[in-house]
Amino acid sequence: VQLVESGGGSVQVGGSLRLSCAASGYTYSNYCMGWFRQAPGKEREGVAASDSDGSTYYADSVKGRFTISRDNANNTLYLQLNSLKPEDTALYYCAADRYASAWYFFRASSHAYWGQGTQVTVS
Repeated sequence: VQLVESGGGSVQVGGSLRLSCAASGYTYSNYCMGWFRQAPGKEREGVAASDSDGSTYYADSVKGRFTISRDNANNTLYLQLNSLKPEDTALYYCAADRYASAWYFFRASSHAYWGQGTQVTVS
């Protein structure tokens, strides 16, 4: 199983980015997937999740600004980041696991598969 993130970068406050996570090695459409982030000196936190039925869940801090989506035909997960703030600066990871819903995935303490992360810097 492999998850490879891309699309990070440095942007100004108010800018946008789109992160991608290419998945391989498992039946992508059967898995919940999501995005997490970790800023220096802080714990990793959930950002958004999507289950196999297309239901989504977001952290309160990103609701209305970030959008998670998935392309099951191309085994790719996306995160559109709009209206970026300095506090969004972090290393963003995608993860995958079999959970009943995006809600459970978001709250789970462990996830089976992780990518290597892509850096987002907002200044």
